Amino acid sequence: MKLSIVIPAYNEGRTIHLILDKVKDVSLPGGIEKEIIIVNDCSKDDTEEAILRYQSQNPGFNIQYRKHEVNKGKGAALHTGIKEASGDYIIIQDADLEYDPDEYNILLKPILNGMADVVYGSRFMGGNPHRILFFWHSLGNKFLTFLSNMFTNLNLTDMETCYKLFRADIIKGITLRENRFGFEPEVTAKISRIEKIRIYEVGISYYGRTYEEGKKIGWKDGFRAIFCILKYGLFKAN
Repeated sequence: MKLSIVIPAYNEGRTIHLILDKVKDVSLPGGIEKEIIIVNDCSKDDTEEAILRYQSQNPGFNIQYRKHEVNKGKGAALHTGIKEASGDYIIIQDADLEYDPDEYNILLKPILNGMADVVYGSRFMGGNPHRILFFWHSLGNKFLTFLSNMFTNLNLTDMETCYKLFRADIIKGITLRENRFGFEPEVTAKISRIEKIRIYEVGISYYGRTYEEGKKIGWKDGFRAIFCILKYGLFKAN
């Protein structure tokens, strides 16, 4: 079996090697192989140089590199990575250091036990550490999750989480359209309508960044998320 790890990257030249080190060091259960797919969304810094340098220094590490010639957004980078993935399972990994790859096995457990088809990693449940940062961001995340749950009839605690693990056949069978941060509510709405889908949620750690440290999501993305929740929930758009 193989786990495809899709990493969208935009201006992450400073930290991309650090997250790749963490992914490389993870030991997966049952001899599961790792495939890393990095999609550079037309970064303006030295992200590409850092990735190519890391590839040359780690020739035995399965890294597939793709890039967009124009900046399209995180969602578009995920679309590219999901399309290119060849694994049995696909997980999303941000290129920064907010999420810990050591916790892949926590997300894999419900799937490997035959209980789940999709697993979300929640920053708001369990006893794992999470950095204390922005009150309004936290409130906004909880509101977006609440609004999404109203239309999907799910009881998620963290719809906006980066860590989403899918059986590859499920995520590849969904037509995804959102090119920016609307990916999260769109994919949640669409998987919720799959007949007999089994969705689980597990607690994960969260080592958040400040804007000075490179955080990119802003208030405009929150309004877009609300629009997408309505678009893909209320109006059942394909």
